[in-house]
Amino acid sequence: MSVLPPDLPRLRTLVTYLRGELRRTEAALAAAEEQEAAAARRSAPEPAPWLVERGIGVGRRPVRVHAGGCWDTSKRCAPATADQVRRLLAEGVQACPHCRPDTALGVLE
Repeated sequence: MSVLPPDLPRLRTLVTYLRGELRRTEAALAAAEEQEAAAARRSAPEPAPWLVERGIGVGRRPVRVHAGGCWDTSKRCAPATADQVRRLLAEGVQACPHCRPDTALGVLE
């Protein structure tokens, strides 16, 4: 059993109405998605400017240093200050070869 009108004029009118409703719904969806994305951008924490990656096991000594936002970090990274990173580099801790914190800080190996 169909609840749609059987004649062409009313079917065309219904299609026109539904297209308008679809456009309005899509516009509302896009606005809601943009609002959600903006809220996520506002609430995302600033990455630490410098990171220290620690090893595995007892003592968890620093094994590598990174610039903040480096893609090659692990869960074993902790925020650090620029002075801490400089000190660790001077002590021989490896600089990440991708983000090059040693170059960014002016400390070349």
